[in-house]
Amino acid sequence: MLPAVALVGRPNVGKSTLFNQLTRSRDALVADFPGVTRDRRYGFGRRDGQSYIVIDTGGLGASASAEIESGIERQVGSALEEADLVVLVVDYRESVTAADERIAAQLRRSGKPVTVAVNKAEGVAHELAEAEFYCFGLGAPVRIAALHGHGLKRLLDRVLAPFEASEAGDAPRFADPKLAVVGRPNVGKSTLINTLLGSERLITSPVPGTTRDSIFVPCERGGRTFTLIDTAGIRRRAKVSDAIEKFSVVQSLQAIETAGVAVVLLDAREGVTDQDLRLIGLVVDRGRALVIGVNKWDGLTMGQRRRTESQVDRQIDFVPFARVVYLSALHGSRIPEVIRSAFTAYEAAGAGFATSRLNAVLEQAIEAHPPPIVRGRQVRLRFAHQGGRYPPLIVVHGSQAARLPTHYRRYLENSFRKALGLEGTPVRIELKSGDNPFSGRRNVLTPRQLKRRKRVIRHARRGR
Repeated sequence: MLPAVALVGRPNVGKSTLFNQLTRSRDALVADFPGVTRDRRYGFGRRDGQSYIVIDTGGLGASASAEIESGIERQVGSALEEADLVVLVVDYRESVTAADERIAAQLRRSGKPVTVAVNKAEGVAHELAEAEFYCFGLGAPVRIAALHGHGLKRLLDRVLAPFEASEAGDAPRFADPKLAVVGRPNVGKSTLINTLLGSERLITSPVPGTTRDSIFVPCERGGRTFTLIDTAGIRRRAKVSDAIEKFSVVQSLQAIETAGVAVVLLDAREGVTDQDLRLIGLVVDRGRALVIGVNKWDGLTMGQRRRTESQVDRQIDFVPFARVVYLSALHGSRIPEVIRSAFTAYEAAGAGFATSRLNAVLEQAIEAHPPPIVRGRQVRLRFAHQGGRYPPLIVVHGSQAARLPTHYRRYLENSFRKALGLEGTPVRIELKSGDNPFSGRRNVLTPRQLKRRKRVIRHARRGR
């Protein structure tokens, strides 16, 4: 599983700036889920091939009042519950404050690995900037300047060291496709999982997951095997209660990153919410195959079903490749279709294609709709080849290709997806502009051209 790193500290110490640097984004708002304060943000980062999740928490008050003290306890407690590693961000310019000391005391009691990041220490020597903050008793601090990106490599080396040391033994690995069931609380994820596990034709063998309580379960259904990822922990049917279903944003992000295909479950009674759209967008952004399940279909009238179908068609049109299955997890209706759709999407994501076939599709797409003129120059797309799988990556070469507008890039994605019969997976297009092979070379004139050139120059001089 990916390590989850929580950024904790007072307001205005630079947590959001550090968050954006670690995730290489500006606003970096990945998801906003119910049950989580709105100023908590989640993002993905990557360093030297190592991926991680960053949690940006709200600023903790600097007052010593009972109300603020309680708020500090709750905020730090929530961050510690989800995170594997914690970074306490402090401001070098303000030195050590009472609020910093209270937060540090809470972190010491947590037992989680904690690194102190001394921010806003531009131009100050490491030893001088870090010396005062040893008083927290959290080990050696690290001087950084989040605004300029200074010291981040040293910080990440320190923060991720415990995870890298144990990474090989943390998460079980399976050769079969991994299917993650994700969604908002109370949409029926646990009901769907338990219905799958309760099937007479199902073979299961629980395998302990990581400390995040995610559980990997090798399953067999319809003669095909896959690994089910339950982000909330698989419990006996008698103990499952949707009303008290545990939900962890970090678990969902980790499950999406680990899975080959994600089933995003919606509640038919509530329709498509903003949270659903964010979660679907996150799955697509991470390049995962996708199936959308609309659950609790059995409890709707015909009129409600028509309205729900219309809303789904309208609001999920940005993922036209995803199969939508209307189901009842409680009664088990259309669950086999969900599994079949998941396998179809997974196989499409890993499909391989001959270069000749991709070039034929590209030629047909260009013939139907030629590329637009950009900055007075015609974009010319010459050939295509496959650059990767999971999801399919098509590399298109040409002149001025990097300047191709977004709408034409989407047109190419849809053209390749339709022509190649890809269902349930996003298609990535990478555009590459080749260098001019004649750049820097003078044109060598033939004797006839040289003779004509002299004649033109002679006539030009006579006309002066």
